[in-house]
Amino acid sequence: MDTRRALLDALEEGPVSGPALADRLGVSRAAVWKQVEALREAGFAVESGEEGYEVRDVPDYGGDAIAFGLKAPYEVEFHETLGSTNDRARELAEGGAGGVAVVAAEQTGSRGRLDREWVSPPGSVSLSVLVRPDLPPAHAPVITLAAAVATTEAAREAGVDAAIKWPNDVLVPDPESGEAGDRGGAKLAGILTEMEGEADRVNWLVVGVGVNANVDPEALPVDATSLRAEAGADVDRRAFVQRLLERFHDLTADPDAVLPAWREHAATLGRRVRVETPGGVVEGEAVDVEFPGALVVETDDGRERVLAGDCEHLRRAE
Repeated sequence: MDTRRALLDALEEGPVSGPALADRLGVSRAAVWKQVEALREAGFAVESGEEGYEVRDVPDYGGDAIAFGLKAPYEVEFHETLGSTNDRARELAEGGAGGVAVVAAEQTGSRGRLDREWVSPPGSVSLSVLVRPDLPPAHAPVITLAAAVATTEAAREAGVDAAIKWPNDVLVPDPESGEAGDRGGAKLAGILTEMEGEADRVNWLVVGVGVNANVDPEALPVDATSLRAEAGADVDRRAFVQRLLERFHDLTADPDAVLPAWREHAATLGRRVRVETPGGVVEGEAVDVEFPGALVVETDDGRERVLAGDCEHLRRAE
């Protein structure tokens, strides 16, 4: 853990003296003072009293703001503007890094699944998490499902009734019908996973998450929505990202917990679907999801297990 993150963790526990911080961080008191001054310049209200340094206020957003109080062991790398958080995370992976969350206030060159365009206007949440899971490549889809669950639960905590369309689109279903066209609802967030691995293990995996957060619907495609639009007010992006990262870490540490959580938030199960796969179209009722993320579809010819494809909701199964 770097010195700044260690300092933030120490300050979160309450007032702490300069000497105590120096001992804990293994640096000089002058170095502690420089770090505290850097936090103040970043917008933190850090007071120095009889008991030591104490944080009284935190900026609305930013790398240090997200790291302060974060209950997940990720280093946070923050950019005001970045072409692609996934591209940056891949650069870090190729340099040997791991356990990093790359966050951008604005993303200018983002993309979604199947190389589709993904709009990331100011006010969005754009982040990519670089992890090195102890998994074979065939099990990597469970990490993507974990990200979908984490994003959905963070949205629900922010007051938005989100759900998941297989495998990882986060939607807001129509409040009356519970669905909206072939997408299954208005799109709130998208997830893109990239990986490098060998035959028996994943070397690194990057999960990119793009969320329409504090964005007006007019700035989005017609079939999309935002946290602001659904909640009726801006959401706390700092708290949203923290909850997402914490839940993602918990789920990836316990892969057996991912599928039950995914089923709980699924919009796809119980629906009639059409899935375009590399081997052709599969149509029927989506009845389950199996490890590491395969959709089980009841077709006229029996059950089929779909590992990858583009899913379209047709209607609710009778």
